[in-house]
Amino acid sequence: MARGKTIQLYLMDSVPKSRIKCTLANWTGIAYKIPRTELEKAKSINYLKQSGVYFLFSTSDETQENIVYIGQAGTRKNGEGILNRLQEHKRNPDKDYWTEAVAFTTTNNTFGPTEISYLENQFTKLAIDSKRYIVKNSNEPSLGHVTEEKESELEEYIDYAKIVIGALGYRIFEPII
Repeated sequence: MARGKTIQLYLMDSVPKSRIKCTLANWTGIAYKIPRTELEKAKSINYLKQSGVYFLFSTSDETQENIVYIGQAGTRKNGEGILNRLQEHKRNPDKDYWTEAVAFTTTNNTFGPTEISYLENQFTKLAIDSKRYIVKNSNEPSLGHVTEEKESELEEYIDYAKIVIGALGYRIFEPII
């Protein structure tokens, strides 16, 4: 039997259409919803200097269809991670379509290259399979090589991330019936 979940949404700028920090009880994951226009304000968020997976969301001007790009960001030598990657996307004219980003990482900085590759791969597959969003990824992310134990741990992370992203208003993993 499914149990209820406690989700904490922190409106970082006191308004729902701005930056939101999202945590789930008994989960080491953490998510941030950041409008493209508020990306500069996110520089003070230390968790965004870590490795993680992110989603860039938009709606097509022509067809009004939902669009998503799913990516990963590792921690770089300069100490930058997810936020740096989001800023690169903001500067890239080929990726100027997105209006909001949702970034996932952990509160204990445990994601390495293998974990974020696995998560990016699985999130992309789930999004494609649901057929609710146009997935803008140009190539299939690598699955990486994870142990059986790590795979189980990451699948649990995915289950919680699906709850969080749904609570943030994105039905990306819910199939159209």
